[in-house]
Amino acid sequence: MTEPAPAPEFDLGPAERENAETLIALALAEDLGDLGDLTGEATIPADAIGSARFVSRQDGVLAGLPVVALLAARFGLVDGFEPVLRDGDPIRPGAVIARISGPMRPILAMERTALNFLQRLSGVASLTARFVSAVSGTGATILDTRKTTPGWRLLEKYAVRCGGGRNHRVGLYDAILIKDNHLAWLAPSGDPIGRAVAAARRVAPVGTVVEVEVDSLDQLDRALTCRPDVVLLDNFPPDRLVEAVRRRDEAAPGVLLESSGGITLDTVAEVARTGVDRISVGALTHSAPALDIALDEDAPGDGPPDPRRLG
Repeated sequence: MTEPAPAPEFDLGPAERENAETLIALALAEDLGDLGDLTGEATIPADAIGSARFVSRQDGVLAGLPVVALLAARFGLVDGFEPVLRDGDPIRPGAVIARISGPMRPILAMERTALNFLQRLSGVASLTARFVSAVSGTGATILDTRKTTPGWRLLEKYAVRCGGGRNHRVGLYDAILIKDNHLAWLAPSGDPIGRAVAAARRVAPVGTVVEVEVDSLDQLDRALTCRPDVVLLDNFPPDRLVEAVRRRDEAAPGVLLESSGGITLDTVAEVARTGVDRISVGALTHSAPALDIALDEDAPGDGPPDPRRLG
């Protein structure tokens, strides 16, 4: 009997970690200001020690625990932060995601910032997982876009991967996507698609993906003769996507076809069944609702932290 493939393990790469550290610094500056947590100072004794649990309130997919670990380190709580689950894990209501123990003032001071990261990134991962599930068995890949929260792009794209999706280009620097406005600029001189693809091949470093957007079958035919790596089919209805796949298979089977434009959970399966290779969905990052996650403080006596660990 074949053993199932192990679940992928997700962690922040160097660039994502740097992005997280930058965002953490900004978040703490806006939340704590110059005076810190006045409410905590007023209500929590300076020597109070306790523990709490990050708990899911709804179904979803987890993302953002490594960011919370970095945040805990900022508050001197690195030894008291204990992940129970891993990024990419499915979570249910009531699931304990992580535990944290130590001085209560810093635990409560970091609470909102930690939840903001967990809720946002888990929301992206959870919505992505729903799209991925909807196209299961079709061979189509779900991709994100550049429609991300300013400053959060690397972390949101990380969350997309946690949800089972794939990343499109990160920015304007790592792939070429020739869109309608680029073609409109070249149109007066004739053959905008041919000229744009040729220029892209000259300018881009070797190995850079070159993609061209089309909005008609006539444009597709011209694009296929130019052999870009990918053709993006913008707002094609399913019947036109089927015809586009047929033409691609006949003229340039090595060119990938990507569908994009207003694709929802209600329509993505039908789009995937047309035979396109990729489906890019801006909603993964621009419309993902936050996942409901809370920090529940343990009652005194509920699993007290080990004083040897708390120093």
